[in-house]
Amino acid sequence: MSTFAGTEHNLRDGAPAASVAERLLGFVERSHVRACAMLFLLALVAFLPGFVSLQPMDRDEPRFAQASKQMLESGDFVDIRFQDEARHKKPVGIYWLQSAAVAAAEVIKVPKARTTIAVYRVPSLLGAIAMVLLTYWAALAFAGRREAFLAAAFMGASVILMVEARLAKTDAVLGACSVAAMGGLARAYLARGAPRLPGPTVWVFWTAMALGILVKGPLVVMFTGLAGLVLSIRERSARWLLALRPGLGVLILGAVVAPWFVAIAVKSGGAFFSEAVGHDMLGKVGTAQTYHWAPPGFYLLAFFATFWPAAFFAATAAPFAWRKRHEDEIAFALAWVVPSWVVFEAVPTKLPHYVMPLYPALAIVTAIAIARGFVGPHRPGAKAGALLLPLIPAGLAAGLSFAGLSLDGTIPWAGLVVLVAASAVAAWAWLLFARGKVRRSTMAAVGAAAVLAIGVFGLVQPVLRSLKLSPRLASVAEGVSCPNVAVGTLGYREPSLVFLVGTELRMLPTGADAAAFLNEGGCRLVFVERRLEEGFRSEADRLALRPSLITRVQGFNINGGRRVDIGAYLVAR
Repeated sequence: MSTFAGTEHNLRDGAPAASVAERLLGFVERSHVRACAMLFLLALVAFLPGFVSLQPMDRDEPRFAQASKQMLESGDFVDIRFQDEARHKKPVGIYWLQSAAVAAAEVIKVPKARTTIAVYRVPSLLGAIAMVLLTYWAALAFAGRREAFLAAAFMGASVILMVEARLAKTDAVLGACSVAAMGGLARAYLARGAPRLPGPTVWVFWTAMALGILVKGPLVVMFTGLAGLVLSIRERSARWLLALRPGLGVLILGAVVAPWFVAIAVKSGGAFFSEAVGHDMLGKVGTAQTYHWAPPGFYLLAFFATFWPAAFFAATAAPFAWRKRHEDEIAFALAWVVPSWVVFEAVPTKLPHYVMPLYPALAIVTAIAIARGFVGPHRPGAKAGALLLPLIPAGLAAGLSFAGLSLDGTIPWAGLVVLVAASAVAAWAWLLFARGKVRRSTMAAVGAAAVLAIGVFGLVQPVLRSLKLSPRLASVAEGVSCPNVAVGTLGYREPSLVFLVGTELRMLPTGADAAAFLNEGGCRLVFVERRLEEGFRSEADRLALRPSLITRVQGFNINGGRRVDIGAYLVAR
């Protein structure tokens, strides 16, 4: 047990014994079951609102979901394809999980399971919940239950995990695998010299490694490998790693990972590896993928939004981590974060979720610093910095109200009321912090995040109709009265439309192609962006076509960042 295990009883932040925060922390520290139950409830409140109503978010999410759907359609669970294009960027793990979720949904008769994006999000939801609970488990290697609970609550309340829990992608599952592996590695390091590491810890480590590789390739290896290397240099020996039983690890990795990698190598003739390594991975390291380019320092800046509300507390705890870097627990946390963070900052391609697997370590160090009394209004600039707590929900309230008014001509009043409430709770968290009641402040901040999730995802998001272009277009296609309608699209080419309309959706490059598509006979529907309608109509006139304009769909394309106006043209022969 860590030397910090008893520190949670020494500090009460000056709060009355009867304060809600102290009662809650006292309740959860009595047993692991209570702590995990509370964390599970927090995760449900943070992750479930809007889980079903949120439209497929272009472009990555529907690409994953569509590829999983095509596995079910084709019965080929080795190759990964989006329509006719090979999708050789990530390993197969997430596609198998999504396909299994859809197959299970069909067994229990979920309506339209294959085009219901929420079903494909179930693995991400479970991965996010697991990441919260595994943060608690990992933190127990560093500190007592109270600190472990706070660290896990910080993860459950974080903006970035709220987002990833609602997206049918790899990152929430990768986060769970990463924190499980790092929790096992931490136990091996902090218990070095012990005669034997418990068998379940060894199995958790290697199973997490194998699943992490199968879900997103080498990233989990980078996190554990860099941390292990730094700590071995610190110890001037790598013998402590032998407690993880590398021989058993090779067997587990081989059994879980090797079969699919061999199968895809044979099936693709090696194309998967050249695409995944040569284009996707090395493209991020080099200059091939410039769409998501950002300068060094991007992650540090994004951290204050993506790890809200814990980001402010973590920033205040940063000097503590530096001062205590010689302590084993803090040294491990720094080895978990710093090397991989430097790699991510050095790589030109940057997205906010890339560093999410490193956040549990920051949450753990922050919880320890709070327990030791380091974090508080006595730190330089802390009172002013704590204003970040109400700033984020207040900014979202203003921004989403403006978006609703400008895009749909209405203010989402129900959501706005809840966002104002979240801002008020966050302001209360700031006031508690300013008064030196840090524990109560952290609990209020976590509560504000839960209320924020309800407001943003549960109440505001569903009524922003202009953002739901693909669902509205899919409804138009579904409402066509003639049977076996063939659908094409010109201009608007988002993967979400493929997912919702069907694998056979035709992506048409020009107006002439769109007109020719309608001229092929049968019942045919084509969506045409206004900016391309002139060429389409000219070719339709030349072909003596008289397509019916059955409706227009207007909205805002988030992916392109622009307003669009799309006409739906039908020919029924």
